[in-house]
Amino acid sequence: MISPADNAMLVQECRANNSKAQELFFKKFYPFAMQTAMRYSRDEHDAADILSVSFTKIFRSIHSFDFNKGSLHAWIKKTVINEALTQLRSRQKFNHAEIIDKTEEHKTINPVMDRIDAKDLLEQLRKLSPVRQFIFNLYVVEGYNHEEISLITGIKTGTCKWHLHEARKELQRRILNLKKA
Repeated sequence: MISPADNAMLVQECRANNSKAQELFFKKFYPFAMQTAMRYSRDEHDAADILSVSFTKIFRSIHSFDFNKGSLHAWIKKTVINEALTQLRSRQKFNHAEIIDKTEEHKTINPVMDRIDAKDLLEQLRKLSPVRQFIFNLYVVEGYNHEEISLITGIKTGTCKWHLHEARKELQRRILNLKKA
């Protein structure tokens, strides 16, 4: 395992455009970044597209990373999520129409979650519309609140809440149907 001091040295070498350091950086953080990208993509090909641009951005802006302001993992995760959002927007999947807020924010899918393994859950998440999948991941997995999601996506808070509510309902229905089959 690489220590924080080793990470600092690795970042320093990447800033100096050391190709071996960049390769090591890529190999070290690829699994973590891929795991993040997979939550925001339809398949491994989409995730690979997200990662290729993300790592390019990471290496271009690594000089601006400051260990005193946050962790390297958090910075990488934010870069990957932002790129996933950029790619999603470029596919024009967001509907910016205001939708009446009918969310029941505190409902969860937890009772259903005990009945499904992680692979099946990820498969069902990928069947959601891209915007619902994205908002669900930001809220449930990453822990962002609705106001933060609204700022990130440019979608009104009420609409974000509605998408989360609909994503939860759809996931519940899909998971229950999975177990009945």
